[in-house]
Amino acid sequence: MHLKPLAAFAALLALAGCATTPTSRVTRFHLGEPIARGEIAVEPLVPADRGSLEYQTYASIVGAELARIGFTEAPGLKQSEQVAVISVERGSRETLAQRSPVSVGLGGSTGSYGGGVGLGISFPIGKKRSNEIVVTRLAVQIKRRSEGTVIWEGRAETAAPAGSAAADPATTVKMLASAVFRDFPGVSGRTITVK
Repeated sequence: MHLKPLAAFAALLALAGCATTPTSRVTRFHLGEPIARGEIAVEPLVPADRGSLEYQTYASIVGAELARIGFTEAPGLKQSEQVAVISVERGSRETLAQRSPVSVGLGGSTGSYGGGVGLGISFPIGKKRSNEIVVTRLAVQIKRRSEGTVIWEGRAETAAPAGSAAADPATTVKMLASAVFRDFPGVSGRTITVK
């Protein structure tokens, strides 16, 4: 008889642990060839986003992760041979579920991971619900500028209750960038969960 309350308490502890440790789903694609570390520029998927403070924050986060794995970020608008194209998408689960289809991998549309939607935040019109979940998606493609070939692509996604510390945009993108570049280049085509 005393086991039922203990089991319920253990379940609550497990749920509490999940709530405080956000996880990310991460998928990477690459050609299976070594990726030379060198100078790289970070650019937005949607060129109009380049001047926004939001994009600059995200580009700085991705640039720091690229530096951590051995790349050197090209200063200013210098045209490096390698370019990291980034896209961040945030919104409710319902809104993002209605977006375009899932990506086909290297070189394909980034689809539901942000293809063409830029850095906007999308929430349904109306009252904010207390149980609203914010989904954040980060997509990064490393391309050769001269030929436009995508040599590596990584995507990460996480969800958190709206208004929580875990839903803060910069904090979330930092966590996703760390997850997407972990063990770079990663196993191509495999989706993993990163805590």
